[in-house]
Amino acid sequence: MNDNKTKTSFIKKLIAMIVGFGPGIFAIGYTIGTGSVTSMTVAGSTYGMQLLWVLLLSCLFSGLLMYVYGKYALVTGESALFGFKNHISGGKILAILIIIGISFGQWNSLMGIMGISSNIIFEIIAMYFPGVRENEWAIVLGIAVVIISVFYGLMLVGKYTFFEKILIIFVSIMGLSFLFSLIFVPPLPADVLKGLIPTIPDVEGGKMMVAAFVGTTMAAATFLSRPLFVQGKGWTIKDLTRQKNDAIVAAILVFVVSGSIMAVACGALFYDGKTVVHVLDMAGTLEPVAGKFALTLFFFGTLSAGLSSIFPCLLIAPLLVADYQSGKIDTNSRQFRIITGVASIVALTVPVFGANPIEIQILSQVFNVFVLPLVIIGIIIMINKKKIMGAYKTSPLVNIGLILALFFACVVSYNGILGVMEYF
Repeated sequence: MNDNKTKTSFIKKLIAMIVGFGPGIFAIGYTIGTGSVTSMTVAGSTYGMQLLWVLLLSCLFSGLLMYVYGKYALVTGESALFGFKNHISGGKILAILIIIGISFGQWNSLMGIMGISSNIIFEIIAMYFPGVRENEWAIVLGIAVVIISVFYGLMLVGKYTFFEKILIIFVSIMGLSFLFSLIFVPPLPADVLKGLIPTIPDVEGGKMMVAAFVGTTMAAATFLSRPLFVQGKGWTIKDLTRQKNDAIVAAILVFVVSGSIMAVACGALFYDGKTVVHVLDMAGTLEPVAGKFALTLFFFGTLSAGLSSIFPCLLIAPLLVADYQSGKIDTNSRQFRIITGVASIVALTVPVFGANPIEIQILSQVFNVFVLPLVIIGIIIMINKKKIMGAYKTSPLVNIGLILALFFACVVSYNGILGVMEYF
């Protein structure tokens, strides 16, 4: 009897911990979408664990930026772009450039998400009903229309807490799926250790892959939206420690789950000399090892990653515009409905034209990198203004970390430019 009570108590505590997770759940939703799954899988299948160091640095700097943006929101009561506009010389131009850059990257990412998610659902159906392949394009498009219609409908009725609960479900399924998949095809421990030594693959596409890694892990949208989600959570200046812990936990979970995806791809594909070209390739070699169950499991993880990113990607443009205008979230406004409606239509581009969603997804992550230095520069200026932060002075250690993050972002952006030039 005591054992049953202990088990029940543990389960209750685990559920309470998951449900109690804060705005960090949105950080995971933004960060580990199909863009991250795609980038990690392509990198793991092509370069093994060689780019693990990029993931580690990206998560380290991401945690720092989430913490800083969250602290700024709690101390000032303001959102990021609203603060840029009012407290930085030339801040209006900076804010507008950021809105355009992030919205472009996120909408491109949304196209890839819809392409990959609808293809994954189709592949799961086709595994059990092979006859549907005769009408692949029409079925994939139909699936995409249903998905985006459902999510758009939910956007119109939801509030922050509602979005948070939906994301908790998808993120939990995603994390468990990828971690469980790792049991079937683990990488060699020596390769994991080598991956922590900084090197860039000296091959065509290597530079672009590094940029895509950072674009999906150090996502500018994650940091800029954090003040708004902190507001939505109802946190105040009394929650500074909780906000810091939330940022740390989010960064750790992003590293663990993303690293697991890369490791699965390394163990399943890299050692056999296979690379990812199409959606089915992302888990195809799991089937001989563990049957359709493992294949379906990996697909459900990838699907959950995609679905967990649809809410944040649809939200980002109207949130940034509202941030710039008033610094407040208003999910009931006509402006919110129109912008999310346009984003929903744009999302269907890849399924309609039948483009390769993996290429679209990687390119979108590369473009996300270019606005990142602006986002870091903006917050460095803001948190070092005494009239804004008052008694909550920024420590030298945090400033050093932000300067290193800026240097890292600039180097990666330069590599991204070279990578895009090589691609085209």
